[in-house]
Amino acid sequence: MTETLFSPLKLGAVTLQHRIVLAPLTRMRAAGNVPGPMNAEYYAQRSTPGGLLIAEATPVSWQGHGHPNVPGIHTAEQIAGWKTVTDAVHAKGGVIYLQLWHTGRVSHSSHQQDGGLPVGPSAIKADGMTISAEFKPVPYETPRALDIAEIPGIVASFRQAAANAIAAGFDGVEIHGANGYLLEQFLYSRSNTRADAYGGSIENRSRLHLEITDAVVAEIGAARTGIRLSPWGIANDSFEDDPVPLFTYLVAELAKRDLVYLHFIEPRASGTGKADIFRAEQPSAAAVFRNLWPNVLIDAGGFTRETAPEAVESGRADAVAFGRFFISNPDLVRRIQIGAEFTPYHRPTFYGGGAEGYTDYPPLPD
Repeated sequence: MTETLFSPLKLGAVTLQHRIVLAPLTRMRAAGNVPGPMNAEYYAQRSTPGGLLIAEATPVSWQGHGHPNVPGIHTAEQIAGWKTVTDAVHAKGGVIYLQLWHTGRVSHSSHQQDGGLPVGPSAIKADGMTISAEFKPVPYETPRALDIAEIPGIVASFRQAAANAIAAGFDGVEIHGANGYLLEQFLYSRSNTRADAYGGSIENRSRLHLEITDAVVAEIGAARTGIRLSPWGIANDSFEDDPVPLFTYLVAELAKRDLVYLHFIEPRASGTGKADIFRAEQPSAAAVFRNLWPNVLIDAGGFTRETAPEAVESGRADAVAFGRFFISNPDLVRRIQIGAEFTPYHRPTFYGGGAEGYTDYPPLPD
């Protein structure tokens, strides 16, 4: 049954040799916010000929940072650091995209260069906790609402980050429009109470997604631009009571841009690494919106060796992204292909630290 996952798939200018994708995973192991040799080793371990890796969420600006030791893509040092990663992946025949990120209101003042408040669409505090620059749990702060005059700068930061990613050797980028971060904060009415062109109607709340998408496409082309969405997500105090009208509009508009792929996070994987969350009562995002999307559709969310092939065979997805099991199984692709057992993941080592739980998971012996 797994043969379905090992059929070729055209993705822009490249042809993938299998349909098992590394999901973008925040690991907080970039010292000084610059990728280093350990990061290159981590991605190289998970590279396969013709296999797609989506690198971790990467801030497009200092303002976009919201977690300690995450790599950025907005300085010359970061571009150079990422080039060592992309070189290592390409040396093994892999394909790698970079996820572009702005955390918005779920950042913290300790991550802001001026010590100021994080920004959001409205001055509405998220419920819950985050991690300070000192790796300490702290409550979310009430963000500063972005002035409409600041929004073109946000858009420009994504455009520049896309250019930087290509300069760093990435094959393309994924816009992070999910998981309760800045773009999704604009999208959802619970975090966006603006009365200007970016608030109120579905069209207005979708505007930032589309403006950023248009800017990135103008910079690097639609054939190298993907986007990630989480219609039934609850991460970082996000949620929309009825997401279907909102995402029906947004997905249809994104389809007009001819992006190379759309990447959905299913409801059962909406906890962003804090816990295993399985919400069986929610529908499949890929199934609901598949008919609106003509290009490659990647689906992510608690997939197993048994359920991943079915997602592709049914037609609701073209590829399946794995996260947690790709952490603990650097040779996950091989294990799926030969039917080998998966090494269990160890949640306490997901975020921060060194090689433990990062580059020390052993592959199968040859």
